[in-house]
Amino acid sequence: MPPSTQPVKRKRGEGQWKLGHREPLNPNERTKKDDDGLNVRARIENIYAKRGFDSIDPADLRGRMRWWGLYTQRKPGIDGGRTAALEPEELDDRYFMLRVRIDGGALTTEQLRAVGEISRDHARDTADVTDRQNIQYHWIEIESMPAIWAKLEGLGLLTTEACGDTPRVILGSPVAGISAAEKVDPTWAIDTILDRYIGSPEFSNLPRKFKTAISWQQDVAHEVNDVSFIGVEHPEHGPGFDVWVGGGLSTNPKIAQRLGTWVPLEDIPDVWAGIISIFRDYGYRRLRHRARIKFLIADWGAAEFRRVLEEEYLGRPLADGPAPAIPEVPIDHVGVHKQTDGRNYVGVAPASGRVSGTTLIELADAAEAAGSGRVRLTAQQKIVVLDVADEHVEALVARLNTLGLQAEPSPWRRATMACTGIEYCKLAIVETKERAIRLVDDLEKRLADVHPDVPISIHLNGCPNSCARTQVADIGLKGQIVTDAEGNQVEGFQVHLGGGLGLDAGFGRKLRGLKVTSAELGEYVDRLVRRFVEQRTDGERFAQWVLRAEEADLR
Repeated sequence: MPPSTQPVKRKRGEGQWKLGHREPLNPNERTKKDDDGLNVRARIENIYAKRGFDSIDPADLRGRMRWWGLYTQRKPGIDGGRTAALEPEELDDRYFMLRVRIDGGALTTEQLRAVGEISRDHARDTADVTDRQNIQYHWIEIESMPAIWAKLEGLGLLTTEACGDTPRVILGSPVAGISAAEKVDPTWAIDTILDRYIGSPEFSNLPRKFKTAISWQQDVAHEVNDVSFIGVEHPEHGPGFDVWVGGGLSTNPKIAQRLGTWVPLEDIPDVWAGIISIFRDYGYRRLRHRARIKFLIADWGAAEFRRVLEEEYLGRPLADGPAPAIPEVPIDHVGVHKQTDGRNYVGVAPASGRVSGTTLIELADAAEAAGSGRVRLTAQQKIVVLDVADEHVEALVARLNTLGLQAEPSPWRRATMACTGIEYCKLAIVETKERAIRLVDDLEKRLADVHPDVPISIHLNGCPNSCARTQVADIGLKGQIVTDAEGNQVEGFQVHLGGGLGLDAGFGRKLRGLKVTSAELGEYVDRLVRRFVEQRTDGERFAQWVLRAEEADLR
């Protein structure tokens, strides 16, 4: 056939609204077109809470209820090997996971006590601190939701858009406003975005979730968020914020790209609105697995994204700006540190973020007894008590230690995180939370004689979705079913090594066939850490060693 008569091959549309592709192109888009997820609140309060679980419409149950922080949890007794083989209704329990969004991780002790009381009264005393600064409950009954909302919202807390295709909780520094390292406190920007846009139909139908981080310090995993504003000093304009866009993990991880712009504090809400509007209008809606902003950034590049932001959404150019300096070590705020006012903040490490309502109530009591009225959650599943006078520090640390909240934790407890895992999550394949707790206990005994002077992070995830950021851990453990030495199918982990953020920003090394059973995990980490300590050069970080190590030494 001559070239002139060949049919023109047209590229299939990606479901971008701005280009006229408004047809619902996957089941999620159809559900959202039928009804905004925000509208399900009225049905929960007026119908489902009164008539019970069986009255819930399936499209609300597995879709729109997420707009109010609710997911059904995993039915007990279903092993990980069956996770992908069962239909959603076969995995659903009659109880819910509920997320309380805590933007910037900021809580008063009164709010913290209420969060604990809800856990005790409605969630079988479950409460986890997530790496998104949320509190996550389990065993919630739909009948309890009106009372839970009344208590939370009466104290200024929300579950609005804690899940769903929405702007999720905004990460912020747990020491914003009190840290000597901070030039500008960005709390105003977080609060302004929350007040203007959260719960608004303007951004309640995004292609998928949208994660934001705003901090002067690099303590919010900014490299793997959809958008981040990170503090930087401009040589001409002074202190402001550097903008990063398009980070994310899961099965197709991407490190965010800098737009190369400098934004003053007062412009953050408008720039944020412009960026999320681009995602809403140009984001890919045809294929669910390509519906995150990271794919748009990968296709367009940072320069084109910035051009569209400036010309189509802001109507003005943004100032060019420098990149922020990278800290030499990760910032987790664990320990006792001075505030700018001379008082102290005390950062403590619950085991893999697992606490309880009872613990949170006692934490509120302990903080108030030490003269504090403020507590913050961190993006590393830690807790920080603010405003503690010198004379109260020792007693507070001792009391918190009795609650399992250590201000001087072992390096293994300090740097270990875990997702929810098979205990409650319908996507999980293996147990993670309790496994992480047992692993830390094991390593504290095995490695009592080993004292690395650099942190070695260990992150456990129950599936490939990387809620615990496995790809950016020194030792990342992705749950899967593996074969043990006797040929049995058992819970285990695929191992990723040498990932990191900051100086080592990247996704590490995945060795072919390197899988470890859950039972062998302590022995493997023990062996690996000892080899690192033996072989490392002066000042060498774990991620650097992994890049040069012989494959045999990593197994």
